[in-house]
Amino acid sequence: MILTTAALSFALFILCRTLVHDIHSFMFKQDVDTRVCVVVWMCFRTADDSATVGTVVVSRMKMGEIEDGEVDHFTTDMHRKCTLVYESSHGSINDKDNVPIMNAVFKNAVCKVYRFQTVDSKWMLVREQMAECTLSFSIPKQLIALYIQEDTCRIQELKDLGELSPHWDNLRKDVISRYDQIIKEYQDTLAELEKLTGPSFKPSCSKGQKYLEFIPINLHTQRMRVTCPRKTDSFYDVVTVGAPAAHSQGFKNGGLQKLLSKYESEKKSTAYQCIYYPPEQTAKAREILCVVSQLQPHISALADQLLQTAQQSSSQPLRDVLKSLEEKTEQFVHALKDELVKSALLALHAARPGYVSKSQSSAPSSPAPAAADPASPVRSDSIPHHKEYDEEEWDRVWASVAKRLNCVIALVDKLQEQDNNNQESAPSRPLADVITSHSPAAVWWDQLGILVQSLKECVAEVAERARRSVSFVLLQEAVCSTAQGLQLQQRRDAVFSQALAALACGFVMRLYAGLEDKGFLRQLHAVGLVAQFESLLSTYSEEIGMLEDMEVGISDLHRVSFRITEAASEEAVSLQPTVSGRRDRYTVEVPLPHHAFQTLPDELRQGKPLRVLPVLFNVGINEQQTIAERFGDISLQERINQKNFEILEGYYKSLTNTLPSECLPCFQTQTDIKELLDTLGQNVVTKKRKNVEILWLAGMICRRMNGIRFTSCKSAKDRTSMSVTLEQCSLLRDEHQLNKDYFVRALDCMRREGCRIENVQKNIKCRKYAFNMLQLMAFPKYYRPPEGTYGKVDS
Repeated sequence: MILTTAALSFALFILCRTLVHDIHSFMFKQDVDTRVCVVVWMCFRTADDSATVGTVVVSRMKMGEIEDGEVDHFTTDMHRKCTLVYESSHGSINDKDNVPIMNAVFKNAVCKVYRFQTVDSKWMLVREQMAECTLSFSIPKQLIALYIQEDTCRIQELKDLGELSPHWDNLRKDVISRYDQIIKEYQDTLAELEKLTGPSFKPSCSKGQKYLEFIPINLHTQRMRVTCPRKTDSFYDVVTVGAPAAHSQGFKNGGLQKLLSKYESEKKSTAYQCIYYPPEQTAKAREILCVVSQLQPHISALADQLLQTAQQSSSQPLRDVLKSLEEKTEQFVHALKDELVKSALLALHAARPGYVSKSQSSAPSSPAPAAADPASPVRSDSIPHHKEYDEEEWDRVWASVAKRLNCVIALVDKLQEQDNNNQESAPSRPLADVITSHSPAAVWWDQLGILVQSLKECVAEVAERARRSVSFVLLQEAVCSTAQGLQLQQRRDAVFSQALAALACGFVMRLYAGLEDKGFLRQLHAVGLVAQFESLLSTYSEEIGMLEDMEVGISDLHRVSFRITEAASEEAVSLQPTVSGRRDRYTVEVPLPHHAFQTLPDELRQGKPLRVLPVLFNVGINEQQTIAERFGDISLQERINQKNFEILEGYYKSLTNTLPSECLPCFQTQTDIKELLDTLGQNVVTKKRKNVEILWLAGMICRRMNGIRFTSCKSAKDRTSMSVTLEQCSLLRDEHQLNKDYFVRALDCMRREGCRIENVQKNIKCRKYAFNMLQLMAFPKYYRPPEGTYGKVDS
């Protein structure tokens, strides 16, 4: 076998030398300019042609210096293509990026390889790879299923409120009918998505299709790999996606940020028939509902475990279980002490049939107008004040949980004391024998069982009351809603779905790239990652609505956490991320193969929730932004940039306070993150038209902090392509000493021949960026494509 391998290697060596010699002879004999590259790509397969077993790439290139006076001696096309070495639609040129773990999530890769000269006359090899992501469809489909499940549970919670007065019962029926409508629409959408096969992305020309509104537009990953002399390979990733927005619903009345503000005002004016709770109160109600739903079964399980441990184990495991039970029960009680729960219980009491308040007993009441104070619930005369109902009852109920827990703790202390006394006389005698013997401790065992059962029953009763109370709060929110409220929920669901699919794609790509980086993994579980979204939308016309949608969608991502799990197998289906949770909080589980999972730090293998901090920066660059800056309003962009700069700065402080600088990647440019942040802060408040330096600085800061980079415009096709290629060439210049004479050439080559023009082709079946000459006059200089690559086309 060794001889055969050696012989094969020698044969390949001879073949390659012969090919290179023949290529050189051909070029010489044909008088072909030596700046043109020739590549031979040989694919080796098994004897039965069942599988590919290897690839050999043989290239021959001689690219001499091009003086300024020489350019006219070559054709324009030859000059533009001279840096492109290799292109492939299969992405098989580099095995590192095509291992099974990558192939499970990223599909249909397109590769381009270039050769550029450095300042010291060396050569760097630059490889672009653009791929689709299976999460474009799988994440939204999972989310829609979760939306359906949550709304179905909400209907059941409303039914579980019990008997209500005719007024409230009619309102409940109306709300249930609305939820049924949403569920039906989401079921239809999910059924349509299940029928789809083919590409793993939604093209820009389909952004207005209703049944695809949950799918992100043109979601792709792009990786640039740089190979330089005397330096290890470097990787730079970015996720490109169309602005998460409800394109199918339109932007005639604005986007989510404006619509939600208007919606809250309208809710107050319709609160005469219900109790108005402000957004922070309804958000708290959802949080309480979630906490109670999670903690009650957990407490019950720990209580059962306590009994089993007392029967079977020694004192230390018993103490550990008791400590966990105590912590979870304290969290449970703390959540129930909120005044919102008590207020909601009072309101629910008043909504029961036959309730008559003191004001009603003296005179008939009519619905009262909404109160002027938005900080407290608006109450009609039929809603009781605290003094009309025993406000101490709820305090007694949740306090009884703590009392029963204390009884359990006291009894366990007695059991352990008895165990210690027995161990002095018989050290080998375990606690289980003490409890089950014919000693007084056997009575304590019966008492422990009674107390534990009493605790479980008390927790269940309190949880049921709390669930009903906060469900009644959410009923008020739904009652105060209008038909617009239903549409807003659907709009927000769709925008969030697009944003989450992009975030999950970026997280998976960043995790795969950092599996061998201990500093990155430490940062991941200690403080989480920053996810920096770059937007090129204008603040004029319908793109204002897109930006308002995008702002809310990106902000909603703070409700998402990630968890790394071990995959059941290395099959592609087992490596797909899964989503769980409700609208107030989602968890994305990312499975890794066994060998990769076992190399992770303990915190990650134990399933610790991982935080991702989303930030958004926007700078419009097109002709519509010119109109907005001269005659319109750019306050939305200014507010977004200022707010997210403060978030980014806060993340940096937590990062530096928690981790040493060695955890962060090294860059050639010496400017530190703090200095970059200071410069970004100055640019954010500076009045400057089309200040794209904000985007450059935010991108640099994100990369220096191990973050996840996203770039967006309306369709992630044209302006996004200009931004991505500019960022790549800037990285080659700043980090890999790209010769300054090659900067514009490299930029033009990537835009003319690279992955981004392939992205345009995939979306609209045309290799033209959708710009015209008039539009490009308004673009910043380095965001303009080379001549011959643009023309106004339908997108």
